[in-house]
Amino acid sequence: METATFGNGCFWCTEAIFQELKGVEKVLSGYAGGHVDNPTYKQVCAGTTGHAEVLQVTYDPEQVSYQELLEVFWSTHDPTTLNRQGNDIGTQYRSVIFYHNSEQKELAERYKQELDASGAFDAPIVTEIEPLGKFYPAEDYHLNYFNTHGHEPYCSFVIRPKVDKFRKVFGAKLKSA
Repeated sequence: METATFGNGCFWCTEAIFQELKGVEKVLSGYAGGHVDNPTYKQVCAGTTGHAEVLQVTYDPEQVSYQELLEVFWSTHDPTTLNRQGNDIGTQYRSVIFYHNSEQKELAERYKQELDASGAFDAPIVTEIEPLGKFYPAEDYHLNYFNTHGHEPYCSFVIRPKVDKFRKVFGAKLKSA
């Protein structure tokens, strides 16, 4: 098993996507990239800790490659908006890849350069690519959020459309496929 760490907006939304991907064994919401030890959700949301909401994805590289995880990462958020995803605004929602080794760094940088050069987006990509320092798991009530709170308005109006779009685009790569 290998690990990847991505920040691409609200972890409630992105957790629900990566959980459905074939080869992904575990998705853990948390915080990374900040300067405060053991931050709380309230502290991170205040924007004073420097942390981003992230996912730590444990995956089987025999079933899904890091390159495929990057494809999902780039395709399921807007990497051209600085410190923002939709209505979620602040550095905690920044687009960031925290790499675990030199191969992940190289692949992430190459993918970003190729996307920028291709004109895939109307604006330059602002995604940060940084080494993972410390990862802090989110509080228990954030974990598996969409699956346990799918009936709530935020899940219905914000998360469900993202998950539905992901399922259409990546249908062949889903666990249920």
